[in-house]
Amino acid sequence: MSKWKLIREGFNKDQIVTDGNRFLCANGYMGLRGVFEEADSKMFPAITLAGVYDQYQNLWREPVNAPHCLYIKVLFNGKEMMLGKEEPMHHQAGIDYGDALYQRETDYGSVLIRSERFVSMAEAHLLCDRMELSFREDGELIFISGISRDIWDINGPHLFDYKAQFGEAICIQATTGEKKTLVASAQCVAFQADTEESYEENEKGIFRILRKHVTPNERVIFDIFGTVFTSMDALQAGDAAIALCMEKMDRGYERCLQEHLAAWRRIQKESEINLEGNEEAALALKASQYHLNSIAPRHADNLSIPARGLSGQTYKGAIFWDSEIFFFPMFVHTQPEVAKSLLRYRIETLPGAIKKAAEYGYRGAFYAWESQEGGEEGCTNFNVVDVFTHRPVRTYFRDKQIHISADIAYALRSYYEITGDRSLLKEGGARVILECARFYISRASCHADHDDVDYADVIGPDEYHERVTNNAFTNRMIRYCMESALLIETIFSDQPDWFAALMKEAGFDKDWRLLREICKRIKEPNIKNNIIEQFDGYFDLEDCSLDTVRGRLCHPREYWGGDHGVAGTTQIIKQADVIAMMALFPDDFSDKVVADNWYYYEPRTEHGSSLSACMYALTACRLGLLDKAWDLFMRTASIDVIGGGKEWAGEIYIGGTHPASNGGAWMIAALGFAGLNIKNGQPAICPHLPEQITKLSFPIIAGGKRLRVTVTHDGGVIDSDF
Repeated sequence: MSKWKLIREGFNKDQIVTDGNRFLCANGYMGLRGVFEEADSKMFPAITLAGVYDQYQNLWREPVNAPHCLYIKVLFNGKEMMLGKEEPMHHQAGIDYGDALYQRETDYGSVLIRSERFVSMAEAHLLCDRMELSFREDGELIFISGISRDIWDINGPHLFDYKAQFGEAICIQATTGEKKTLVASAQCVAFQADTEESYEENEKGIFRILRKHVTPNERVIFDIFGTVFTSMDALQAGDAAIALCMEKMDRGYERCLQEHLAAWRRIQKESEINLEGNEEAALALKASQYHLNSIAPRHADNLSIPARGLSGQTYKGAIFWDSEIFFFPMFVHTQPEVAKSLLRYRIETLPGAIKKAAEYGYRGAFYAWESQEGGEEGCTNFNVVDVFTHRPVRTYFRDKQIHISADIAYALRSYYEITGDRSLLKEGGARVILECARFYISRASCHADHDDVDYADVIGPDEYHERVTNNAFTNRMIRYCMESALLIETIFSDQPDWFAALMKEAGFDKDWRLLREICKRIKEPNIKNNIIEQFDGYFDLEDCSLDTVRGRLCHPREYWGGDHGVAGTTQIIKQADVIAMMALFPDDFSDKVVADNWYYYEPRTEHGSSLSACMYALTACRLGLLDKAWDLFMRTASIDVIGGGKEWAGEIYIGGTHPASNGGAWMIAALGFAGLNIKNGQPAICPHLPEQITKLSFPIIAGGKRLRVTVTHDGGVIDSDF
């Protein structure tokens, strides 16, 4: 076992939701929440499936949770050994971030329960649990394992027409209500031969009941194997689940575990940063990298990562700009094949983006703010519920967050510039950039009396200020998108026929002139005493402190933004906006300008999003504000260790893991502290190492070569990584 363990002592029912997040086991295909095996739906157990969505009645569409195939319950001498019902003498549970193992120990006096489980990184459809029971008394053991239908759904139910199958492998199949996708969960158990076996089916699932007489000091081990398939994986999902479950049981728990560990070792070797000098920071960074690596879609080549990963159904399991701006950097620098998957998802959902643009009367590609399968827009017009009236509040994320298309173009161009690989551009990425640029041509506001091109009625990263004009971040991203479209001709200058065919296919010839013209005319932000105005009119808003605005709250879950929010008429912002622009375009701004804006905006930033702190940390590294950078790094890296972040937007639960912070922790360490920068496939470093760190070491891929960066207070080196 590794040294990277986070263990929580005692059972606290108020921590069930948070522990379910922090102890998550996942493999990109599915995520198993970190709750104990006997948990019922009130304790939020879930196996969340990537890329499988359903809508029940008129509620929000969200990802589907599979029937829970690692459900286990222990009864001894008639007592139900269940946390929340039977008080234990001692209980602890936790996660080994190094080995991706959930571990639990509960002592009821008469029986000691130990379990170890994992979601296999070697086999996308497999989950395993080893439960060891040690007895101090003579008595009758009833061990119940099964597939539970009593699972957590926020806007469900999503599964109907349940069908059960019994045998050496038990199986439940059900179909989703909306698209009739078949979901199948199977389970096998390896147990001692002298155990009596029977089966039961009820409204909560199907169960295998094992009975055995035990004596003091006896130890019994049950190995449970679970599998999940959908009809998107195999037409006969139930047969596939049963066959794999039987195969893995025959292979045995130890072999499945070793294959899982070997797969994790490869991932860690390829991607993870080793931090020395501060144990708390090292564990936090390890946890962040674990959480992001565990949800990467390695089983597919065209999926992305939801904003809350695979920790449940919050944020509708949708893909946000987080994918391109916060997840993408770690993967493109260390595991380009995963970065490709994130971007192929955008390439393949281009038709959905074109459809959305047309719905709003525009041409080109307007990508979904909350993208689900096929690029369908999961974001509604009412994304917040008012805590006072209990009515949905009209928000404008769906229709005004137009920077999303430029964020995707930014990542596509970054992939090419970092890897030197233009195949993704040729396989649809270039077309995506052109269509995004066409959307911004269509969305531009031109004037008869001056040359500036405005982008009015938008929302920037700071979501507390809606429907603003010329958000600085948005305008800069749009210009970069247009510049990237113009650059395609240069990138493929050796293939003029291919470029001509692309232009013809896209019907872009008439837009080329408009593209060049509008790109030059996009309004530059207003500047006052070196401070870049976040949007037109921002400086005219009330300038007050965070504490002042916080003091105006009448309810702890009150939403700060929108027309009636406490921050909307002030200069208090939700998250990095101008500073995010400076972090993404460092060459655009002098140190003096960055510093002046950092000191202006940071005190006015609530950091009400997990996307915020890493942007401030990156710019703080550049400015040598290493104490500030360190504090922001720890806030970012430890969010899924200590728990934190906002869990409510009005009456809407938005909790879960924080992949954007996980990616942000890597960005701060590698791009900030180590100062890594790759241009034209050539890596360089400019270290800004805080005193709390003695050494950073991590792998990268640059120019097609696998390299290792090592940074200490004496400097840094980039060597071949063997």
